[in-house]
Amino acid sequence: MSRPLQRGVSGIQIPDSQSKEKTEKEDLDKKAPSDQSPSSLSLRFPLRLLFADNNNSNNSPSKYGNITDNGFASDPFIVGSPRSRLNLLHFLKFSLLLIVVLALTGSFWWTLSISSSSRGHVYHGYRRLQERLVSDLLDIGEFTRGPAKLKELEFCSQEFENYVPCFNVSENLALGNSDGNELDRQCGRELRQNCLVLTPVNYKIPLRWPTGRDVIWVANVKITAQEVLSSGSLTKRMMMLDEEQISFRSASLMFDGVEDYSHQIAEMVGLRNESSFLQAGVRTILDIGCGYGSFGAHLFQSQLLTMCVANYEPSGSQVQLTLERGLPAMVASFTSTQLPYPSLSFDMLHCARCGIDWDQKGGIFLIEADRLLRPGGYFVWTSPLTNARNKESQKRWKSVQDFAQSICWEMLSQQDETAVWKKTTLPIFTTRKPGSGPSLCGKSRDIETPYYRVLQNCIGGTQNSRWIPIEKRETWPSRANLNKNELAVHGLQSDELAEDTDSWKTAVNNYWSLLSPLIFSDHPKRPGEEDPSPPYNMFRNVLDMNAEFGGFNLALLQAKKSVWVMNVVSMSGPNHLPLIQDRGFVGILHDWYFNLSYLSSYSTILEEQYYMTKKIYYL
Repeated sequence: MSRPLQRGVSGIQIPDSQSKEKTEKEDLDKKAPSDQSPSSLSLRFPLRLLFADNNNSNNSPSKYGNITDNGFASDPFIVGSPRSRLNLLHFLKFSLLLIVVLALTGSFWWTLSISSSSRGHVYHGYRRLQERLVSDLLDIGEFTRGPAKLKELEFCSQEFENYVPCFNVSENLALGNSDGNELDRQCGRELRQNCLVLTPVNYKIPLRWPTGRDVIWVANVKITAQEVLSSGSLTKRMMMLDEEQISFRSASLMFDGVEDYSHQIAEMVGLRNESSFLQAGVRTILDIGCGYGSFGAHLFQSQLLTMCVANYEPSGSQVQLTLERGLPAMVASFTSTQLPYPSLSFDMLHCARCGIDWDQKGGIFLIEADRLLRPGGYFVWTSPLTNARNKESQKRWKSVQDFAQSICWEMLSQQDETAVWKKTTLPIFTTRKPGSGPSLCGKSRDIETPYYRVLQNCIGGTQNSRWIPIEKRETWPSRANLNKNELAVHGLQSDELAEDTDSWKTAVNNYWSLLSPLIFSDHPKRPGEEDPSPPYNMFRNVLDMNAEFGGFNLALLQAKKSVWVMNVVSMSGPNHLPLIQDRGFVGILHDWYFNLSYLSSYSTILEEQYYMTKKIYYL
């Protein structure tokens, strides 16, 4: 009778040597110490798993794996005994506990290592998220209420062609305002005009920049040839008219020319020519009573940004023509209220026969000029009064000189009818005599960004943390990227500004790709004319209705678009207008409860759409 087969894999007979080997292994297990703790077993278990087959170097494992008691081959990576499974469980528990302890320890030390600046960054990021959430909720509320408010708007009558909200001369005169106050801005009494303002009859698209700077269409502005030719204004004599166009030239009887005049001012400051203004720290200029903006038009080629301000005129001539030329301008006056600019906003103030009597009302107009000037900034005044011969005019001229000295302005030079002063760089007025000149404003009166507040008879801005002389500021264009210390004054982090800049670079690229087809369709080529080279200088006047940090402005300039931007900061949100001005841009604080009161309705304006990254709020 044949020997019985042992049970194996696929009927394979297991030799006696393997049975013997099994018996020896069982004996070794019995001889092992029984007092080993579970922890020691669990720690030794992995090594035992890996090196179990090396305990007997003479034995080689079967090619089918280890053989179990029932004769079937087992997976060499699976521990079959209950005791081994228990050891594996203990090992896994210990490893998990060790990982948790190490993670908690690392998290604790990481928390302790966070610096105060990092915590500030987290706070600012959280604050921005909060503001964005509130803005989005307001938008959603407006959109849900929108359909109920929609109605078809009608066109305004022709008399509103030059309508400017908050300026009504006849109504001001009826209320008893006179002595120049009839031209003041008065809001709140008039009804809002819920109609669309028509463009002038025969309106034509302005010429491309820079041609449009020197030549404009007569039909686009409310001024006739008769008004120009009959005017005695020397500024208006700088224009040449034909049937359809107005051409501007620099030659006039007031001075040899704008180029020579600006060169003269540079020499009086101590510079070689006007192109050296940037190196001297001059970037933004406020041109008071600017005429038609010829001074700013000339300086623009030297990367100087000149904001033209002029009194309201029923014809809108000064501001309207300046905007039509593609130059910054707005309606404003020094008559009775402060301008809606922050203190310490401009590097130079310029007044060439601007019509302001600086010696009147106790020098209060010069105090407002001092508030607007940055430390070390320049005040340039061209007037026949500075070179007068009669005693009355000489007395007035002496009064202006004395008052300028009392507010610590240094007269640098006087040539012919032009005088140049330099504002002090010291916030503490230690050089003037005790009791002389106006007092310093207290904190309650020294508001950084007043909104058409009554003129103050005290010196403002001296306690402002933005008191930095223009010579110590970065020159343009580096000024647009404020350093860490300058940003800290405005409560911002460097990465916040960098994030805003990057997002607007992308937005501008998207805008221009969408606008380019419209640009070419609206500006057809003349016969034989080549395609304009980038940046297709069709747009010039841009209005950013919710400017925030001025990132849209910077992105347009970095993309080499030949535009200027009016950065509007709403009174209902954070006031970043001082930051915008410090970056070398121009802007204004505005209350959107009322319509824009400084731009002609049909000026070339590139408005942002709410669905293209930027949110615009009509409050």
